[in-house]
Parts: sequence; structure tokens; C-alpha cells
Amino acid sequence: MEDRQFGRIRFVCGENGGRYPFNHSVYIEGDAARVIIDPASDLEKLKSLQKNGGVDLVWLSHWHEDHDHYLHLFEDCPKWISARDFPPLTDIEIFLDWYGLKEVHQRDYWEKVMLEMFNYQPLQKARFIEDDEIIELGNLQVHVIATPGHTPGHLSFFFPAEEILFLGDYDLTPFGPWYGDVASSIEDTIKSIVRLKTIPAKRWIACHETGLFEENPGELWQRYENVIYEREARVLEFLGQPRSLKEIAAAWLIYGKPRKPIEFFEFNELVLVKKHLDYLVRQGMVVRDKDIFESTNKGQTGNGPI
Repeated sequence: MEDRQFGRIRFVCGENGGRYPFNHSVYIEGDAARVIIDPASDLEKLKSLQKNGGVDLVWLSHWHEDHDHYLHLFEDCPKWISARDFPPLTDIEIFLDWYGLKEVHQRDYWEKVMLEMFNYQPLQKARFIEDDEIIELGNLQVHVIATPGHTPGHLSFFFPAEEILFLGDYDLTPFGPWYGDVASSIEDTIKSIVRLKTIPAKRWIACHETGLFEENPGELWQRYENVIYEREARVLEFLGQPRSLKEIAAAWLIYGKPRKPIEFFEFNELVLVKKHLDYLVRQGMVVRDKDIFESTNKGQTGNGPI
């Protein structure tokens, strides 16, 4: 995979194919400002952009660490982000709270990772991007699209003249959407996927894996959304008899099997399956008695399209 230039917009391919802990960035050469979106792609490429092209502003699609990995390179640049996603960037304790990390060993593990791997440095201020704001960069116009669900303040960006849509972490990967944070939402994730499908783009840039789509993703949109319903169906099937949260998480219904590092994937499995349980309880498809969950209809296999 290579970097690509589309007029004043550059797709910056990330290390390791844009897989976590890296992503794909976007560089915008506007007359009014030069912008890097989600500076977590490739250390040397970002240093080169800073030195040769220049960077005036940093935009963040959301607050996750694999999107601001190299934020420290742009210490003097104003940071732009949705106000809803700013709090975890101001304090490491808030950051850990937003992931729902409660156990001391979990918090210690992630604090070490954030400080040593991701160079976490708290921000004191930012310019807040408004939902549906239209940003003028001189020769470039950018339409802000609020796409909550993945995080409460996740933003996508549409460049109408260039017909390019930056999807952020609605990345169309086979794994499917992430909505495991405390403030994430399955309902909002579905709504955002539906909204993004309607934007009249001709190229789509996502932050991970394939990254650049030069033909309409088409059925990939439905396949991506269907992952949600497939996870839901597996949870409902497993709840043919009463199960505790611990039993459900230990079944690896999301990831399919244990993965390493276990501290990372075990927690991810737990929070994702917990989101589905909460969602199914709200839908009346699962009942909860303290820490025990059970399907209300043993024949149900999910409530969305497949």
C-alpha cells in the first residue's frame, strides 16, 4: 500500500498496513492552513511532512490513542476535536475512566502503555469542531459530519469538490465496528453507518487496513453493519440458558478465541459483549437478574439485517 495524492489531499499510509497501534492519516494542503488528520500513521512520514510541507493544524477524528500516537510531534500546532471527545485528552485518569478500566492492574497496565508507547501528554486546550460545520481552508472546503457511536464525538470529514469522504474509524474492516467504550453506543453506531452510506463521495478514506477505496464500497457497508447483528445472534444463542457475565465473556463470542496480549483482548471481549447485553436488555430480548443474563425468546437470532 502506498501514499496517494488527490489534488491538495494526501492519503498517508500507516505502518503495518494501518493496523493498531497505527492508522492511516490525511494531509491537507490548504491555502489558509495545512492540516494533518489523525497523526498516528508513520513516524518518519509525519516528520517529513512537518519539515517539508509544514503543518499548521492537527484535527482529530476522535480521542483514541491509535489516532494521536504522534501528537507530540506537533506540540505547537492548535488541536481541533469535537468537544464531546476532548475530556480524555486532558488527564490520564479521565482517559482510563472513559475506557471503563476499573481494576488496579488494568489501569496500571494501560497507564504504562499510554505513557511509554503512545507518548500520552495531556492537552490544556483545543478548538472544538462543531457538528455539521463547514470549514474553509482557502482553496478547500470541508464538511464536518458528526458520526457518534464509536465514540460520542467521532467526526468524519467530506471534501465536496474532491468527492472524498474521510470515514475515520468506520473503517469497513472484517472485524466490524468498535463500540466498547463507556460512552460508545450500538444504536448510534448503526445510525452513523447509515448516514455515511448516503454521502455522495467517489473516494473513501478509512483509518485502518484497506484504508483507501476508489470504488463504492457497496456491499462492504452492509457486511460491516451485519457484524453487529452477527455478534448479537451469537450472544442470544449462548443465552439459551442463564449465564453470568463472566461465563459469557469467557466464551469469546466476539473475537472467537483468546488472543494475545491477553490483557488487551480479554478486556476488549468483556466490554463489547457487555455492550451487547445492555443493548439486548433495552430491546427486551434479554432479562437480567443481578449478574445473570437469559434470553427472553430461545428462538431469537438477532434483530437486524444479515
